[in-house]
Amino acid sequence: MAAHPPRSKSVVMTLFGDVILPHGGALWLGSLIRLLAPFGISDRLVRTSVYRLAEEGWLSANRQGRRSMYTLRESASGKFEHAYKRIYKPTYLTWDGQWTQVMLLSHMLAADERAALRKELLWEGFGALSPTSFIHPNPDQSQLNDLLAQLNLRNRLFIGTLKPASTLSSQPFSELIDHCWDLESVAAGYQRFLDWFGPLRETVPNHPDLDPELAFVLRTLLIHEFRRTQLHDPLLPLELLPINWAGKQAYELCRDLYRLLFKKANEHILSVLRVEDEHAQPVEDYFYERFGGLAP
Repeated sequence: MAAHPPRSKSVVMTLFGDVILPHGGALWLGSLIRLLAPFGISDRLVRTSVYRLAEEGWLSANRQGRRSMYTLRESASGKFEHAYKRIYKPTYLTWDGQWTQVMLLSHMLAADERAALRKELLWEGFGALSPTSFIHPNPDQSQLNDLLAQLNLRNRLFIGTLKPASTLSSQPFSELIDHCWDLESVAAGYQRFLDWFGPLRETVPNHPDLDPELAFVLRTLLIHEFRRTQLHDPLLPLELLPINWAGKQAYELCRDLYRLLFKKANEHILSVLRVEDEHAQPVEDYFYERFGGLAP
């Protein structure tokens, strides 16, 4: 990992998703500086990072005297929370064998609307059959519905389900995978994650007295690196993926290590938050739903 040090702005985003949201969603700048200090990120870089994230519409600052408290902006929280929710869920979901197709007629959408739709569908893991047709075998239907509502395109697209014809000869739909998605780069990212964090699966259980700050650093890097690859994963069904898919292995490694680290890490997080806010609360109950369940 020394050859790929995490960028300070990106680590701030990781902290908000993994740490700050379950602790109420807000923290003082001083607490953020203390949390990021073990990563070698200076207070100047922290200040620059939150300023830029505020400029980009992710964070809001609330000044109280000489101190600043940062929260996620309401306009950004939906997409932010969706991105982080998928991190903690299994990446190999059940599949009914059908595909969802989103189609558009170019003359019905302006150029900027077509560009925005394409960008958001690709972010959600859809593959492009053509500039006007996108497919996914197992999309998040509620998220797709919300996305189309946000883009004001609900009644201006054609959306249906596809399945192979039973009475006509056809290329296997599985061959669409190589044409519509770049899984090689995703697999390479997962393999890098496995190489970096795999040894910890044996090491961490042998250190029950692990320092809370170190547990926090390891947990943060774990989620940060998993997030970097997983958010580019279209999350296709296992039936359509290579045997021993690295994404499944990476998820299981991340889950196992997170379960080993989270309690000690939470001790450190709460102690840091209470330096500036003596009433800082432990994590909210929904935190324990991560990775299929964490023991309180």
